[in-house]
Amino acid sequence: MQFNKITKVAPLLPEQWSSSYISYWIPMQPDDDITSGYCWFDYKKNVCRIDGLFNPWSEKKTGHRLWMSEIMYPSTDESFKSKVSYTRDDMTKTSAFEATVLNDEIDPCHELILTQDVLITCNAQYIGTSNILGHEVDEWFFQRPNGKGPATYYFISDTNHLVRMITGDPKVQASVRDFPNFNTYKISQKTFQPEPLNK
Repeated sequence: MQFNKITKVAPLLPEQWSSSYISYWIPMQPDDDITSGYCWFDYKKNVCRIDGLFNPWSEKKTGHRLWMSEIMYPSTDESFKSKVSYTRDDMTKTSAFEATVLNDEIDPCHELILTQDVLITCNAQYIGTSNILGHEVDEWFFQRPNGKGPATYYFISDTNHLVRMITGDPKVQASVRDFPNFNTYKISQKTFQPEPLNK
């Protein structure tokens, strides 16, 4: 008996999408954090925005936690960052966080942090299926450019609906991003207008 080989075509991400995300690690170390935020991508306009607590970020080493909103405009080679630090007197005792708005920054930005054709440009290979967040998903494995190591992206089977990204080697330590409410609703362009917090 002969079996037909399953041929999968690496999907492009939707032209416009957004989602909340949960950020954590495999495996989780005692000092590692799980955080969350929200992201918006518009590939037609070549812009994205990511808001959330920075992860990784060591409160022990820096003395504070860091929230950041970053809007990336590769077309003008600019990344607009607004930041808020959260500081407490003692990490081991009952205390209150104090929020401080930090200086806004504009840094160079040559490319979106996640490109629409990442699976294609990185020659991703289909490696099987699994079940994540209640969905049957296709697993796509590739090596990131410039020696940044492996990555596996998970899409609902036969769609371009992103559910999870794992970057790094889970046998050592890898970063995980889950997208529980990935959607393609129209994004207001006001979302991508930089509004400095420190005015």
